[in-house]
Amino acid sequence: MANTTLINRALIRLSGDDVRGFLQGLVTNDTSGDLPVWAALLSAQGKALFDFLIWEHGDDILIDCERDAAGDLAKRLTLYRLRRAITIEHEPDLCVHWSAEGDAGVVDPRLPELGRRWLAPADGDAGADEAWRAHRLALGVTEGRAELGDGTTLWLECNSAELNGVSFSKGCYVGQENTARMNWRQKINRRLVVVPIAEADEKRQVIAYPDLGWSVEHRRVESIDPAVAPPWMRGALVPSGA
Repeated sequence: MANTTLINRALIRLSGDDVRGFLQGLVTNDTSGDLPVWAALLSAQGKALFDFLIWEHGDDILIDCERDAAGDLAKRLTLYRLRRAITIEHEPDLCVHWSAEGDAGVVDPRLPELGRRWLAPADGDAGADEAWRAHRLALGVTEGRAELGDGTTLWLECNSAELNGVSFSKGCYVGQENTARMNWRQKINRRLVVVPIAEADEKRQVIAYPDLGWSVEHRRVESIDPAVAPPWMRGALVPSGA
């Protein structure tokens, strides 16, 4: 059986007083219902600082985030904690696992084609990270600070509505005002898109993956061809009233 551990992911455990309610007032998605969900912690302007999946683990919450950002995310959450009786710490015993097929775990909440995900101890030294990245980019899905930007890209420009990363019916959260306004006005002028590297526009490029043949770019919507966009994005590229 192939190794399924995503070594480049880490888990942050939140335990204590109403951790769901704590996150509900901070992150973009609804934490009061079924988990996992994909969500983000935004700047006050509605730009993505961290994206992650939120899991239920008994009475606790586990945040599935990129390993290199875990320390910064934990510090940011600690700032918001104030005097709440909540513990925020690295989870050392569990890892994030992924498989493109099979029946383990649950379907990725962003897009079923992304495969299945679950939490368990590590299954070896080698990881599934390269296979995951190739699979994800082939579906046009971006994640992490290297692709979404570090506080530089509006959350709706990260295709969060199309990939189930935002709730427009929950209460307030950090960055909610600008996010809700953009959605109400349908004023999403730019989007992150994954294009073949042969078609790269260096002025719009966020990061390139020459080994995989992909370029992640922040393009104006009118410059994205719906015919070559991933199926999940195409509806968002059709002008209102068309």
